[in-house]
Amino acid sequence: MTPQRWQKSSYCQEGDACVHISTTSDSPTTVRIADAAPPRNVLTVGATAFAALLDLVKSATSTEGVELP
Repeated sequence: MTPQRWQKSSYCQEGDACVHISTTSDSPTTVRIADAAPPRNVLTVGATAFAALLDLVKSATSTEGVELP
């Protein structure tokens, strides 16, 4: 199994208030989302769901009152 490399969000503040993501070559269609590195809590989603989450977050930054489906 390939070790996970966690990438910190580019919108991260100082300290632990960050979101980290990781993929591995063993499972390139799976994205892991964590609240810290090393991770304490990990949410695993498919690449399609992660892309939809990013689209929603990007639209929410420019639109008030965006509701989750």
